[in-house]
Amino acid sequence: MPAEWAPQSAVMLTWPHPGTDWSDVLDEVEPVFLDIARTVLRFEHVVLSCEHVVRLQELERELNGYAQQHGLPGRVIAVPAPANDTWARDHGPIAVSGANGPELLDFRFNAWGGKFPWEKDDALNRHLANFGSFGTTPLVPVEFVLEGGSIESDGQGTLLTTSECLLTPSRNPTMDRAAIEHLMGETLGTHRILWLNHGYLAGDDTDSHIDTLARFCATDHICYVSCSDVSDEHYSALAAMEEELQQFHQANGQAYRLTPLPWPDAIYGDDGERLPATYANFLIINGAVLVPVYGVSQDEEALEILAGVFPDRQVIPVNCRPLIRQHGSLHCVTMQIPAGVVQA
Repeated sequence: MPAEWAPQSAVMLTWPHPGTDWSDVLDEVEPVFLDIARTVLRFEHVVLSCEHVVRLQELERELNGYAQQHGLPGRVIAVPAPANDTWARDHGPIAVSGANGPELLDFRFNAWGGKFPWEKDDALNRHLANFGSFGTTPLVPVEFVLEGGSIESDGQGTLLTTSECLLTPSRNPTMDRAAIEHLMGETLGTHRILWLNHGYLAGDDTDSHIDTLARFCATDHICYVSCSDVSDEHYSALAAMEEELQQFHQANGQAYRLTPLPWPDAIYGDDGERLPATYANFLIINGAVLVPVYGVSQDEEALEILAGVFPDRQVIPVNCRPLIRQHGSLHCVTMQIPAGVVQA
C-alpha cells in the first residue's frame, strides 16, 4: 500500500445531495467541497460522483471551466452514482502496488459498524469502475470491512492503526487481531502493524480512526494530535497515545520523529455536542498539503507546523468548520487515486 505522498492521478469526491444528512446545510457545505475540488485541480484530476445528475452536470461544467480558465492541469471526471453520504475516505477504493501496476481494492463498507445506511456507498466503487473512471486498473473485491480512514501506510510495509476501530466486533466479528494482521499482509502487503490502544476524539462516529489522531508524514516521521489542557476530556487518552507513539520504532529499530499538532479550541454543534475538530485530518496531494482549519486561534500554528513538516509542498488551508457538523473533516471526504489510473 503506497504512502499518501506517493504520486497521484486524482482525488475522489462523493458530492453531498438532498438525500444525505447534509440536506439542511447544503448551502454551507457545498462551498467547502468546491474549495477542495478547485484546489485539487491545481495539481491533479478529480473523480466526482453525485446522485443528482443535473447537479453533477452543473459541477462538471463549472469546475472544468474553472480549470481551463486558469490553465490548471486537472480535469473533472463526473460520474452519476447513488450515495448514502459523502465520506469517500471510507467507502472509496484503497490502492496497492501490484506486480503489474496499481490495483484498487474494494473492501466492504458498513458505515462504521452499521451506524447508518450504507448500501449505496458500499456499491459506489463498482459504479465508478463500470463508468470507466479507473481506466484499465482492476478493481478487486475484498470480503472484509475496512475504511481508508482507519489505516495509515508508510509505503514500505508498515501500517499504523487503532485497536478500537479494527477490532470492533460490528465490522468483522469472526476475526481477531492475528487474523486481521494476516489479511492485511495478504491484501495490503503489510509486514508489520503498529497498533494504538489509546486515542479519542469527541463527536467521532468512526471508533477512533487513525486519520483523526496520528499520521505518517514520512517513513520516519509521525505527527499527532496533542492536548496539554489537563481539564479537557481528551487529556488522559491523548497523553497515553503519545506515550505509545514514543515507544514505537521503525522497521530499522530507530525511533520515529514525532511532531505534536495543536489542540483546537472546543467547537460545539447546535445541540451542544462537541464536534471532532482535528488538524491531523489533512490531505497530501501532488505538490501540496490541504489542511483543515476551523476559524479558531490555533489554525495559524497548525499551518506553520505542517509547513515545516512538508517543506517541499504548498500548505493550503481549507475551512472545514461546516464539515465537522457531520462529524468528519477534510481527509474524511477525500480519497487519493494513484498515478497511472485516472486519465482525463
